Amino acid sequence: MSVLVYTESENGKFKKNALEVASYAHAVAELLGTTVTAVAINASNEETLGHYGVSKVLTITDDKLTTFNAKAFAHCIVEAAKKEGAKVVVVSSSTDTKFLAPILAADLGAGYVPNIVAKPEGKNPFIVKRTAFSNKGFAHTQINTEIKVLGISNNAFGTVEHKMPLTIEAYSPALDEADFMVRSSEVDKVVGKATIADADIVVSAGRGLKGPENWGMIEALADVLGAATACSKPVSDLGWRPHGEHVGQTGKPVASNLYIAIGISGAIQHLAGVSSSKTKVVINNDPEAPFFKAADYGIVGDAFEIVPKLTEKLKEFKAQNA
Repeated sequence: MSVLVYTESENGKFKKNALEVASYAHAVAELLGTTVTAVAINASNEETLGHYGVSKVLTITDDKLTTFNAKAFAHCIVEAAKKEGAKVVVVSSSTDTKFLAPILAADLGAGYVPNIVAKPEGKNPFIVKRTAFSNKGFAHTQINTEIKVLGISNNAFGTVEHKMPLTIEAYSPALDEADFMVRSSEVDKVVGKATIADADIVVSAGRGLKGPENWGMIEALADVLGAATACSKPVSDLGWRPHGEHVGQTGKPVASNLYIAIGISGAIQHLAGVSSSKTKVVINNDPEAPFFKAADYGIVGDAFEIVPKLTEKLKEFKAQNA
């Protein structure tokens, strides 16, 4: 009766959140006195999971699952949960798993709690802590169902190494056409850049940049930091940047270790979407900008002067410490 964890991958490589949910699953397994079994779909290097508390990997290789399909992926995980007798299934809080998790819960007859930020407080009753009110508060939620689906907030628990002896088992759950009633006709991906969902650092900018022609300095800063670039909603609405870079409550949530906001005033919807970031740095020429109240560090000044100087200093630092 192991804890089952779904470990996401892309192009055969495990995402950062896969290692985080594996670490969380191990903490739950220790509480319950059991082990962790992972489901990996079209992934390689499964041995990596053994460093984060996983004892067994069910590896599924199927060309029909090359593109994410919530119904088909859920079917695979449900069958794996039944096979392993799992009473707890752990997933991330990525965009894909937010489609996936409700299907899992319905098919397993399970209670589902998303946005969990800490390991369970006890096993009887089984209570978890999650964010609420757009990350402005916390709720302690008791799950009473026999089977439980836990959605872990990105970057909340962290990756914790715990090396385990690992067994890798090929697994081929039966799939039929009913699992593919909804298909993706096209997938548009960012190529050659760090993605907002997986980046440790995000550099974001708003209307304070005055126009799309000034985004070069944002990309230069992001490049030296190995960061993803992002923007506020007005910027994407104006067509200055792709909608895929829009972060906030109505865009993509950000849970990076460092979030740098440049020329963004800090509307409540934006703040709600980035509140899970560990450290927030704001650069703005308006000392009354709301973002300063939420920032860990703030610089009042002209971004067109500060950002290029910051980029050059970082380049010098990297060259001296290479």
